[in-house]
Amino acid sequence: MQEEFIRGGYDALETRAPALREASQLAALPAQVAHAASRTPAFAEILAGVDAASITSRAALASLPVTRKGALLERQNALRVRDAFGGFSAIGWTGQPAVRGARRVFQSPGPIYEPEGAGHDYWRMARAIHAAGFRAGELIHNSFSYHLTPAGSMMETGAHALGCAVFPGGVGNTELQLQAVAELRPQGYIGTPSFLKILVEKAAETGADRSSITKALVSGEAFPPSLRDWLAERGIAGYQCYATADLGLIAYETVARQGLVLDEGVIVEIVRPGTGDPVPDGEVGELVVTTLNPDYPLIRFGTGDLSAILAGECPTGRTAPRIKGWMGRADQTTKVRGMFVHPSQVAEVVRRHPEIARARLVVEGEMADDRMTLHIECDGIPEGLAPRVAGSVRDITKLRAAVTTVARGALPNDGKVIEDKRSYA
Repeated sequence: MQEEFIRGGYDALETRAPALREASQLAALPAQVAHAASRTPAFAEILAGVDAASITSRAALASLPVTRKGALLERQNALRVRDAFGGFSAIGWTGQPAVRGARRVFQSPGPIYEPEGAGHDYWRMARAIHAAGFRAGELIHNSFSYHLTPAGSMMETGAHALGCAVFPGGVGNTELQLQAVAELRPQGYIGTPSFLKILVEKAAETGADRSSITKALVSGEAFPPSLRDWLAERGIAGYQCYATADLGLIAYETVARQGLVLDEGVIVEIVRPGTGDPVPDGEVGELVVTTLNPDYPLIRFGTGDLSAILAGECPTGRTAPRIKGWMGRADQTTKVRGMFVHPSQVAEVVRRHPEIARARLVVEGEMADDRMTLHIECDGIPEGLAPRVAGSVRDITKLRAAVTTVARGALPNDGKVIEDKRSYA
């Protein structure tokens, strides 16, 4: 595995010393923060008063506010008529604040609009496509959508950067797509794992020849080991990547199949849900990403997805940090007795009481009989802590909760700050 990787690595960035990568990315931070503040109205407001030149470390980066998708959508809605991107984009077209630079504009559910610039491999997908085994000169059957959302374009531009030809299959039209596979004989597939399964099953049912497809890069959905193994039994080696319409590629799988390696063009933090506070490596939290893309310079963008940093380096020789993959959603907001309770409120309770290491709010009961219990990790049982914490919960949420003290490390490491265990039968 190691020898094969060294012969065919995508570029030298993947194997550089971790300290060199960290120094290079942190060196780029001040200019990116200054660029975001000077070229985008949204970050001019969000980063008001920030000395960009001082953002040279992860600790300094962590002092900046997290911008989550809900805030981005809110700004886009408020400014829709005169700024489709809500002030976050440094590129656009005539009629927008940034009057040039955009090559395409996409719409994701919300709706949220995302720009595409003219840079080479704009979404940085070539690295993930290469890691999945694709090589220059091959034909890729791309079954991601080519309309509205950017997935089709993301993968196609990455494939072209790698030197591959692309058949733009898009979504649906299963029979026509299988006909193209049989006649064009592409070496691999890119798309959602569920549609690849549909194609394979339909080919078995109709006798269509899809044998040329021996590899796949999948994304957009969960890719459980059971489906990975099912495809392998049918001659297809499938790998996954994690990307978003806002940020492009974030992480990708390798032949080691040990987590996902972080892309070279992003700085990733894992923070406690509802906050901007980084958690120790290995602890599950929300993925927060700072992109080094000057066209859409998102600084500390909260993805809303849960993951954790894996210890060590990828056995393939890639030296970038790895994440465990997608582990659920970070926004665990729930409604209790008619009141919304947010992870940020639980975080505020923890901030008020330094004795607490971690906390988890459990909501139980049946409809109209909600009960909240805040489980807190701390050393020993500090005298009077439980009633003080209960008072803070009441002050912050306007709801009453019981408080239970547990030993450090007793709470599950799954990123949950609020656990809803109610029965809705």
